[in-house]
Amino acid sequence: MSRYNFAVTEERWQKRWDEGNVFAVEADPAKKKYYVLEMFPYPSGRLHIGHVRNYTMGDVVARFRKAQGYNVLHPMGWDAFGLPAENAALEKKVHPGKWTRDNIQAMKAQFKMLGLSLDWSREVATCEPDYYRHEQKMFLDMLKAGLVYRKEGWVNWDPVDHTVLANEQVVDGKGWRTGAPVEKRKLSQWFLKITHYADELLQALQTLERWPDKVRLMQENWINRSEGATLRFQLSDREEGIEVFTTRPDTLFGASFIAIAANHPVSEGLAKNNPALAAFIAECNSLGTSEEAIERAEKKGFDTGLKVRHPFDPDWELPVHVANFVLMDYGTGAIFGCPAHDQRDLDFARKYGLPVTPVVCPQGTDPAGFEIGTEAYTGDGVHINSRFLDGTDVPQGKRAAIDRLAGLGVGEGKITYRLRDWGVSRQRYWGCPIPVIHCQDCGVVPVPEDQLPVTLPDDVDFDKPGNPLERHPTWKNVACPCCGKPARRETDTFDTFFESSWYFARFCDPKNAERGFDKAKSDYWLPVDQYIGGVEHAVLHLLYSRFFMRALKDCGYTDIAEPFDGLFTQGMVCHETYRDPDGKWLQPDEIQRGEGGQVSTADGRPVTVGRSEKMSKSKKNVVDPQKIVETFGADTCRLFMLSDSPPDRDLEWTDAGIEGAWRYVNRLFRLIAGEEAGQMAPIGAAQPTGMGDAASACLRLVHKTIAAVTEDLERLHFNKAVARIREASNALAGLEGDGADVAWVRRFASETIIRLVGPMMPHLAEELWAELGHGPDGLLLEQDWPIADPAWLVEDSVTLAVQVNGKMRATIDLPRDAAEDVARETALAHENVRRALDGKPPRKVIVVPNRIVNVVA
Repeated sequence: MSRYNFAVTEERWQKRWDEGNVFAVEADPAKKKYYVLEMFPYPSGRLHIGHVRNYTMGDVVARFRKAQGYNVLHPMGWDAFGLPAENAALEKKVHPGKWTRDNIQAMKAQFKMLGLSLDWSREVATCEPDYYRHEQKMFLDMLKAGLVYRKEGWVNWDPVDHTVLANEQVVDGKGWRTGAPVEKRKLSQWFLKITHYADELLQALQTLERWPDKVRLMQENWINRSEGATLRFQLSDREEGIEVFTTRPDTLFGASFIAIAANHPVSEGLAKNNPALAAFIAECNSLGTSEEAIERAEKKGFDTGLKVRHPFDPDWELPVHVANFVLMDYGTGAIFGCPAHDQRDLDFARKYGLPVTPVVCPQGTDPAGFEIGTEAYTGDGVHINSRFLDGTDVPQGKRAAIDRLAGLGVGEGKITYRLRDWGVSRQRYWGCPIPVIHCQDCGVVPVPEDQLPVTLPDDVDFDKPGNPLERHPTWKNVACPCCGKPARRETDTFDTFFESSWYFARFCDPKNAERGFDKAKSDYWLPVDQYIGGVEHAVLHLLYSRFFMRALKDCGYTDIAEPFDGLFTQGMVCHETYRDPDGKWLQPDEIQRGEGGQVSTADGRPVTVGRSEKMSKSKKNVVDPQKIVETFGADTCRLFMLSDSPPDRDLEWTDAGIEGAWRYVNRLFRLIAGEEAGQMAPIGAAQPTGMGDAASACLRLVHKTIAAVTEDLERLHFNKAVARIREASNALAGLEGDGADVAWVRRFASETIIRLVGPMMPHLAEELWAELGHGPDGLLLEQDWPIADPAWLVEDSVTLAVQVNGKMRATIDLPRDAAEDVARETALAHENVRRALDGKPPRKVIVVPNRIVNVVA
């Protein structure tokens, strides 16, 4: 009994849970619901330690809420489409479907070894036709509702994955998966009209009170509502003009140039007869379309020789440049440059010798001496060098400028957003087919509903990069549903974020063959009460999901607009890095530690120990969770994940940490079921009327632990909860005596600790619950959460501060609600107080019960 046999225990209880189907739930309007969901994983084939942390947290919440009496939905599925499967097909000569489904089975077994309280009857895989047929129908309903459109435009092109990327999928000018520099291409793409909900998405962020502030701010900045004006600059030698949107119309008197996109109609028209400009446009098109790509690139321009007239002064002309930092898909594809008050414009103006005129200066500054050097002035102030705007502040100047533009008939106030519509077309095989047909006579024709799902062909080849659907000899050839003539299927598939934007709703009703989910069931379960996942999805997945629910609401699928009521973003798991003398990365199990902390390879060569970093395959600082579970057990792994650091911060994985968790697991087992367990009262015995000091102190601490752990789990402070449970188990270990009061408290404390630790270490807790006589049929899982007795939360004694002439001189411990004369006498008897009084009697003593004693000398 001295060593806990986790292997036998965990297998036994997992089998018991599976056979009893204890985690399966159904919608029940008579019960209060709680929907716990961790972001579902991509089936890569191997569980990593970050998965363990993420899903352990969710499991603690699910088990805790179940014990509190909630009808808990805690499902699991697989984000199963995506380019890694196609890359594997290229590298390993295996079909993406087989690779994905094999990985799902492998990871499912790994998840089960962790003892997660998942309702596997609701399992979904987004690559299966019974899942994606519904999103094809959703797409067609959105098309009918005007929320989908197709257009030709410039897109981000990943030259490695040979597919389009959304702007959100470009990081630092590179593809988010491959890291390859993104290029620009012109393609016809399908778009979802996310901008239709821009204001609503922005305003509703204020209602998401249980979301991290940093995530709400990231979404707010991405949507980025801007108030400004659109205005027209008339070309000097032709009838056409150039339209510009600006958020700073008050700085128009500081304008020194107009910059237009390489693909602006004016640029393309001039390039037809200007080879140098055509070459510059080609150079611009080698950049991506994302803001990151533009910001990182050297700012370049091409003087077209054209001039435009200033909207406030027709005699004032500005040069027109084609610039590589202006994009056709942002705003109007043209800007006016005000170098004095925009750093990018200032750098451009200095490079090409353009004027720099300050038009805003700080309050109290002499305008005559205010100059711009190498840094633009972007602060607030008053207008100068601005004719009718001189002396106004920035808000006043904006309003006055917009009014003047409107009065002249050359502009008007306008609101714009940084947010752009979501391009969902991807040029790949392993994704959901877009359900439309292209007919030469009928145009774009939706696939009839009775022909859904449009499934992927199995007989594809991956001998070449690119989209196998485009090369397939027969799949894309189909009769037009309208006229019957030969037509062509859409060969693009959906962006994989399409599937993950509604999976949480499918979990509400995963077996529904007619619709993606029943409205009544989704309205019962949604929104997700606690969503858990990485902060890296703050803009992509979370914003797309918020849009998707609004679109589905408008299409009649649900009454829910916000999918996630509570959001928690966990920290990463980190580990030291190791390199051998040749600079080769080493795995943690390839090094050995000697005396004095020296680290070496197996053959004794010195190892360079690097800083702790996020676990990654490239640096080999990974820990295999399966090996950890096989060595220490799932509960030990879970406990370490929860106890070592606040859950929203990075966790440092150390051998000492996991070994410490293992020692506590064994100690708790011995304390309650092993040789250290003392005599306990029978199950159900009444609490003795008389309690000795030792029993009372332990009982008081246990009730305080119940209250504190409950609050900690409510707030997802898992590490604090673990620390409190350890404190309670230490108190239990220190409880001595053989009286009836001690025996009763020993059972109460043991059972309470088991119930509190149950969500964290469910196998051990079930085992200990059974060892205490609650078997064979009574599962701990079915027990209610313990409730603290308020009477035992009140302290018997309190600490009072003692002040002499307003200065703190001492503290005294008294029974709660002690009489004033007792407090007075105890305070005056304290050595520090007597010294402060210097033998003189006090003039006055004021006692504030249970708080403070004020002595006036």
